[in-house]
Amino acid sequence: MPSHALHVATTEFEKLDRCAELPHRPRVLLGKMGLDGHDRGVKVIARALRDSGVHVIYSGLWQTPRSLAISARDEDVDVIAASMMSNSHLVLGPRLVESMRDIGRGDIPVHMGGILPQDDIPKLVELGVAACYTTGVGLLDIVEAVKSTVHARKAQISEHPTAQLARDISLLHESGTLRTDAPRRRPKHVIGVTGSPGAGKSTLVAALAAEHARRAQEDASLGRVAVVAFDPQSPISKGALLGDRLRVDFNSLGQAVFYRSLAIAGEDYHALDDIIELVGGCAAPDGMQLFDTLFIETVGAGQNEVRIREHVDATALVLVPGMGDAVQMDKAGILEIADIFVCNKADHQGQNELMRDLREIAGRRQVIETVATKGQGMTDLYEALLG
Repeated sequence: MPSHALHVATTEFEKLDRCAELPHRPRVLLGKMGLDGHDRGVKVIARALRDSGVHVIYSGLWQTPRSLAISARDEDVDVIAASMMSNSHLVLGPRLVESMRDIGRGDIPVHMGGILPQDDIPKLVELGVAACYTTGVGLLDIVEAVKSTVHARKAQISEHPTAQLARDISLLHESGTLRTDAPRRRPKHVIGVTGSPGAGKSTLVAALAAEHARRAQEDASLGRVAVVAFDPQSPISKGALLGDRLRVDFNSLGQAVFYRSLAIAGEDYHALDDIIELVGGCAAPDGMQLFDTLFIETVGAGQNEVRIREHVDATALVLVPGMGDAVQMDKAGILEIADIFVCNKADHQGQNELMRDLREIAGRRQVIETVATKGQGMTDLYEALLG
């Protein structure tokens, strides 16, 4: 699509919430399977869908069919949109369909787009791919295709525990509906992670979840770990781009981490206490509780955004060098709610000044240095939060 046409299309999206009359706001998982390392095209699609009122979960590059399937199930999406730019579509497409059946959500349709030879499209459809889009398909057609997959949600959908948990979270968050027989229990550890946009919260939470998964392999009594990540909802279209889960390496972690992305306006945690209890109550068929540890990542927070403290057992506040002078440290608000201060990106200039300022206001509270992208400091932080 020419750039001027794209601008016109996205401008039209912003004028009207095209999803308001649907049974619920569409949720679509975007991902790229195979070895293709280019994501400009899929990001253009993601922005167009967001501007049309869709909640878009972006899972990132180099996904396997199984990692996409797990993401689609736990995010309770209406449709998977898998982008392909290589010639492996006849292998990976059917494997994705098969993986959806294997993980308990064979009902979620699989759409594929990219460089797909016309002669191969009937084969893909025959093998279970619901729809295919070539490079000539416009953004409006893609939006309408996503909207067409939305149907009223059923309360009971699967015997698989996290598939049903995902649906329970959807109904609760969207409409306040909660099954009377849904098991509920507060996890042993509920940790809030907050901080300003760009502080590295998502990478930090992903590293903490991976650390827990590593420990759980050695000690089965730890159980699995869950993450609920909040991102902002557009005040105009009500759409959202939910990209936090792409920091988690699901290709290696598989089902060791349950990850759910949700969009909110402001600090609207209206259903969070119930969601926490749903996560804690999720059990395997033998009755064993699956999740004793839950991380909750907030939307990028400002100085007065402190409500997360009301819902969690402990709050980690993530800060980075260059956040401002010492006067900022004396202002009331978010700095007061921290149980642990995290100086992330501690390899950046200004780290010493930030650590000095934090120690001055921390009192008995811990201050921990991390470089989440390199895994540095994660053992200390994990022990401080959960030890």
